[in-house]
Amino acid sequence: MEQQTLNFDAVIKPASKAETEKTPRIFTVGEIIGAVRGLLEGNFANLWVVGEVSNLRTSPSGHTYFSLKDSKALLKSALFKGFASKLKFQIKDGMELVCHGNLSLYEKGGDFNLIVDHCEPKGVGALQLAFEQLKDKLAKEGLFAAERKKPLPFLPRKIGIVTSPTGAAIRDILNILGRRFPDIDVLLYPVRVQGDGAAAEIAQAINWMNAQTGIDVMIVGRGGGSLEDLWAFNEEIVARAIFASKIPVISAVGHEIDFTISDFVADKRAPTPSAAAEIAVPKKEDLKKLTADRFQRLMRGVLVCLEMKLKTFSQTKSHLKPPTARFPDLTMQIDGLRTRLQNGLKNLVDRSDSKLRRLAAELSHLSPLAVLAKGYSVVYKGDKVVNSSKSLNKNDEIKIRMSEGKIAAKVI
Repeated sequence: MEQQTLNFDAVIKPASKAETEKTPRIFTVGEIIGAVRGLLEGNFANLWVVGEVSNLRTSPSGHTYFSLKDSKALLKSALFKGFASKLKFQIKDGMELVCHGNLSLYEKGGDFNLIVDHCEPKGVGALQLAFEQLKDKLAKEGLFAAERKKPLPFLPRKIGIVTSPTGAAIRDILNILGRRFPDIDVLLYPVRVQGDGAAAEIAQAINWMNAQTGIDVMIVGRGGGSLEDLWAFNEEIVARAIFASKIPVISAVGHEIDFTISDFVADKRAPTPSAAAEIAVPKKEDLKKLTADRFQRLMRGVLVCLEMKLKTFSQTKSHLKPPTARFPDLTMQIDGLRTRLQNGLKNLVDRSDSKLRRLAAELSHLSPLAVLAKGYSVVYKGDKVVNSSKSLNKNDEIKIRMSEGKIAAKVI
């Protein structure tokens, strides 16, 4: 920025003595303010002013008001919404700004203001400051936390790519993928990667990829360029889309020395688009060699294990007697058990027989038949025993049970 020489030629001249003797002219407040405003706007335009920001406030309409101050003075300033929306960084109290604009006077309030149409931080570029501010903000929200990063699949079946369809990045990615794993499926969502609206397109593409099925990993990026060229990948809308993605994201923006906000939010950073393709899939030939090597190692392990088992079996077999060697001992043991069983059964039968005879004798002693054997008899009328002669009548048929046999009789 060049130091500008101000024009002080237009100055209000003092009145002469003759003029003061006449009736003085009386000005309205509006005339005075308007004259001063015209003087300011006509002579103090296209200014560059440096100062420290204080009293910062943003109105509901989106206009930003603040003061620029140094050790000697303070200058009220206004940055209207249209110009404020173009700033990449956020103005804060205490920040030193270099502002461009025109001096003006707000007639209704009588305020002397610098109407700012552009500003940038002193000593650091506006984009770099915006980058640091957004990086600090998202880091505090946890968007860069390592524990929130998703692991990449070992061998993806389909890869989603968000980049320009005409840039060098897509050619490098497809070339590397074709050489490393020719059978891999690739789905490209073409977007602009720089300029106004590029960030919104990239964010929309990331969201669209997440609405599809079968995509295992996503590469988001572009080739190298200046900080301005890469700025779409430093926008907050892109960072939040990457963070919200359910699909693991590889950020591949610029060259190895370039870092963007997307790199910090993504699940994996690749220094270049070509490196992203190498990270996304292993070499097919390497997998074949690895599989063959693992198979050989497995077969050697199985053979070694089988040999050890056979050796153990042989050693165990040499210490064991054949099963038939135990037959004589087992036969004698069975005979002994059979004899003990027979003797036990015989003793049990003898005891049971003796007990049965004793009980039979006791029952025989108590049996009515034993009484009949002594000469007694039992008289029945029908099926009932006759206990008294009074229960009998003349010509009743009766039965008489004796110790041996039965007779039929008739009462006379």
